Order: sequence, then structure tokens, then C-alpha cells
Amino acid sequence: MRGAAVEADALLREIVEYCRNAGVAESTFGRFAVNDGKFVNRLRDGGRITTATAERVRSYISRDARPNGRSAHRLLIDSAANPRRSVTPAGPHEPPAHVGRNFRFFDNRQKYQLFVSTCSEKSVVAQRVAMELVNIHPTPPAVRVFDAGFGDGTVLIRVMRAMHKRFPTMPFYVVGKEISVEHVRMTLEKMADRFFEHPSTVLVLTNLNYAEAPSLAPTSMAAATSLVWHEVGLTGGTSHEFEEQIAALGPFLAENWRVNIDPATGNPVYARPTVLVLYRDDHRFLLESVIPRRGGSEAGYDLVIASQPYRAAARLEFKASRVIAPLARSLAPGGRLLAIHSRGDDPGLEILQRMWPGENPFVHDRHQMLKAVKDALGPAARNLNFNAYSDARSLFRFDMHALPSELSASIGTSMLFAAWNAAIYVGQVDDARLEDAMGDRRYLEVTGDVLRKHNGLWFQDESYIISRHRD
Repeated sequence: MRGAAVEADALLREIVEYCRNAGVAESTFGRFAVNDGKFVNRLRDGGRITTATAERVRSYISRDARPNGRSAHRLLIDSAANPRRSVTPAGPHEPPAHVGRNFRFFDNRQKYQLFVSTCSEKSVVAQRVAMELVNIHPTPPAVRVFDAGFGDGTVLIRVMRAMHKRFPTMPFYVVGKEISVEHVRMTLEKMADRFFEHPSTVLVLTNLNYAEAPSLAPTSMAAATSLVWHEVGLTGGTSHEFEEQIAALGPFLAENWRVNIDPATGNPVYARPTVLVLYRDDHRFLLESVIPRRGGSEAGYDLVIASQPYRAAARLEFKASRVIAPLARSLAPGGRLLAIHSRGDDPGLEILQRMWPGENPFVHDRHQMLKAVKDALGPAARNLNFNAYSDARSLFRFDMHALPSELSASIGTSMLFAAWNAAIYVGQVDDARLEDAMGDRRYLEVTGDVLRKHNGLWFQDESYIISRHRD
């Protein structure tokens, strides 16, 4: 089984390298090579392949990369640039994509920002996280919280407000992981007020991966050697002063929060491991035992937030072993991990299924996830509780913001676009399929029909809890 996985990874790297050099979309390659536009995506998500299929793909790459440069892919690209040239490819026509098209759907900032501003998921998730504060039992020297992908910081900011209400005099040690420099900037812009209201706060932002971020320690020697560790003691006593000093971090972020693309998975990975530590300098003496030090820090978190930390359609084993299991290991005695992901069974999925019959990206529910995490943890699972809870407690919904007048018989185009964007964002639809679907106005008609049917648009998430024994 391990050999098959290695073979698939090696083949995927060959395909990615070929597509970059040829300047073609991976879906186009799949159609030409094996008559399957989704072949590369399935391979990337852990799909199995036979030896015959692997040989067929490699044979196609070898045959198509001709010395004279007149491969079928090259002809397809030339025909797009010169419409007078007549070309009939050996499969369905698709416009060529840009070279190096690999990117994760959730890293598309424009779709993300429109979704966040038109839907209530962030506030609903923050309320759900805040409910867990009554179940944690912090021990000195601080309340320790880890956010496994803080996005634009909306959830983290709201949780920190709730933490201040419940633990007004306790020091906070808050660590957030995020790969996107834009999200780091947006989060930092919101933090000045947090340092003013709760001065005994240590905030740590990092781009390390899930296995490294909880302890702030890269696993490889090369990454540990090149780790950028930047500590900032904020001076002054007003939100404005803190905001000015935080804004001055822009050049540092631009220089160090860079991203590369993993050729095997297409996912962004850090180019330079970076840790940014912020606290109020006038509270440094009190926070001496809370401020982390380069070389690694104790994980031991009272609360871990894992809201949408993985792609819904990713392999179950990947989500369990590479994302949730490392986070579960980072829990302190009595600590709780709250994981949230999309469930489907909502009007958003109905829009997708009308456009793409049979579409269902939400392939693993909370019960499957918990079982897979147990398997991934092995003997370490004995010290943890795995709670799926009932649907009444685990499931919750969030809505797209809309005025009653906007849901009249004549729904405005802007609302239709917002609803469509929300549906494809939550459903993680890739751009290659979107280009085909948005070739005419049918997608807007479908979106309008669903909005009228349900008198709005809402989505359903589900949650599960992993907690460590207190003893």
C-alpha cells in the first residue's frame, strides 16, 4: 500500500512539472492523457491508480513532448492565441490555464472576502467556540489558546473578547497559524483594541504547519536553522499607539511571510518559517513566564480552535493524521479541541447539485473523522475523549445576510452573485469547472430558484470535540 502511494506521488510530480512546462491546465492534461478531466485532482486527493494507468500517463508525456514543440497541448495553446489556425484536439476543448495554476481554493482571497462579508458563519462559529470556555480549566501561568487557521481574524477576535469577559485578570497566551500574509495583515489590524482591553496578552502568529505550529518548532533541521523569530514589545498605552506599531510590521510581513507551492499537492507551504510574537512592553515582567522562546515552546493548550482546517474532499487519512491528530496531541490536561467543518444538506448544496448532478464535496462526517483520528493517534488516543454528540448539539447553521425586500419575486443581480459565490466557496468548486458553468446565465437562474424556494440561503456546519483527560 505504501509503495502504491509513493508511486502516485511520483507520478503526480511528473504531471505537475509537465503541465508547468507545457503551460496547460491539469484538467486538460487529464482529458488528453486518460480522457478524464478530473484525473489529476483525484490523484492529488489520494485516488488510487493502476499500473496500466500510470504507464499510459507516462507514455503520453513521453510521446507528447516532441522535440519540434508541436505537441497536441502546444497546438491547443497556439490555437487560442491565433484563432485562424484550425486545430481539432483529441478530446473536448478547454481554454488553456495559466502556467503554475496550482492553488488551493480556500486561498482565493476575493471569494473569501465576499463570503465573509455576506454570510454569518464567522459570528456563529465564534459563538460556538465561546461556549467551550466554560468547559476549560486553565492553570498558571496563562489561559492558552491555539487557532488552527485564523483567516481574517474575525473568529479569533470575538473569542478573545469572550475570554476577557470570563477570565478578566488571567494572562492570555494566544497562538494563531495562517499561511496567507493578507490574512495576517487583516488580523493584526484588529488586535490593537485587544492589547488595550486585556494588557496581559501574548499574541503569537506563525506560518508553520500543523505538526510544528503548536510548539513553534520546525521539525526539519533546515527549517529550524532558517526560522525567523521576531519579538515585538508594544510601547505606549493607547489603541492608537499600538495600531501604529502593528502597522509598521508591514515590511517585515512582506519579506518573511512568503509562500511556495508544493508540486505534489498544489497546496501553499511556507517559503521561510516565521514566528511573530507581540505583547505589551509594560507588562513584560508579568508575562516573562508566558512569552515563548526560540527553540520550541510547550504546547499544552486549554482550547484549540479548528474551524474549516481542511478541504472537505481531501482524503480522510490526510485530514486525520496531518491536521487533527497533531492538534489533539497539543492539548493540556483538561484541554478541548473544537473542530468544525461543512456538512451539506442545505440550500447551498442544492445549488451545486442542480448545476452538477450528484455533486457532494462533504464526504466525511464527524463520526468518520473521529474514528480516523483515533486510528492516527494509536496508543495516544487512550488519554483522550472523542465526542461526536447528537445532531442537536453538533449541527448548526449560518445564513447569508439579506433584507426581506431583497427576497422578493425579483431578486437583484448583486444578491444572486453573492449567493452563488457563497455556494461555490463553501462547496469548494475549482475554477476549471466554474469557467464552464458560468458560460451562460443558467447558474444565476438556478441560484434564484433556490433562494425563492427557501426564502434565503443558509448553510449547515457540524462540530465535534476531542478533549484530554484532566488526570
